[in-house]
Amino acid sequence: MKNIIESEVNSILTDIMSDYGKGRAVDKMDIYNQPDKAEIMSILDELFSVVYPGFFRDKTHKIYNIEHTVSTIIEDVMFHLNKQINVVLKYTKAFEEDEDEKLDEFAQNACVSFMKSIPKVREYLETDLQAFYDGDPAARSKDEIVFSYPGIYAITVYRLAHELFLLNVPLIPRMMTEQAHSKTGIDIHPGATIGKYFFIDHGTGIVIGETTVIGEHVKLYQGVTLGALSTKGGQKLRDVRRHPTIKDNVTIYSGASILGGETVIEEGVVVGGNSFITKSISKGTKVSVKNQELVYHSEDESLHQKDPDESWFYII
Repeated sequence: MKNIIESEVNSILTDIMSDYGKGRAVDKMDIYNQPDKAEIMSILDELFSVVYPGFFRDKTHKIYNIEHTVSTIIEDVMFHLNKQINVVLKYTKAFEEDEDEKLDEFAQNACVSFMKSIPKVREYLETDLQAFYDGDPAARSKDEIVFSYPGIYAITVYRLAHELFLLNVPLIPRMMTEQAHSKTGIDIHPGATIGKYFFIDHGTGIVIGETTVIGEHVKLYQGVTLGALSTKGGQKLRDVRRHPTIKDNVTIYSGASILGGETVIEEGVVVGGNSFITKSISKGTKVSVKNQELVYHSEDESLHQKDPDESWFYII
């Protein structure tokens, strides 16, 4: 029998190599001058061991001197982060005309400023942990939350990435938060602004857009979208406020969507599940959605009774 694959492989190779030469975005092949995703994820893992020193660290060796261990990790993070920032700067059009010396100075200053922000990040994360513990009766300890809750993982990655975003480091912050997105199903853009005591319960399917502003003591449940009314304008909407503002002490239950850059959810609002909101909500309001009409095929008459004022609403 003729080997069909063997006879066709050279022709297939020729076609694909020819296709590579069309100069499109998908044809980029300069792998040595673009960011290394694996290295950036390794940096993120090391940052977790700095942020949570008793939870995420290499346990193959006994630590006798924590200061020496942390110093080694910090130096390693800064070395690799500096290298990756240099790469993404050269990879980004806004910086492509700058001289190497200027790029290296930017990268080093960004690394130093970022690492100096770690105590601030940890301060915020302590409040987030407290919010998780206070808000979830299923949590037996804060250790359980750090070890097992996808919400605290996603928030930690966001808070680290946000600091790099504020330093105008391109691409790397988004790669970090998309790593958390792929692991947890929680999509937080690094450009969003989020206050202390932020609690994500369950988390899967949450989307928080780039220009979202969230205050303190805010609680979100799974499936919540804080998004834009429309993105059909594409790149014309860059740097335009597209996402909502959520003030302090707001609770948003599962499946709710709050959209638009002019939409403000004032302090103390509670948004019921599956609500679709495109206008501002005043302070202290409770928003609910009426139940769908359910049809029961049963001899149990109690199932057929209707309450016209019944609403679907969660009570805290």
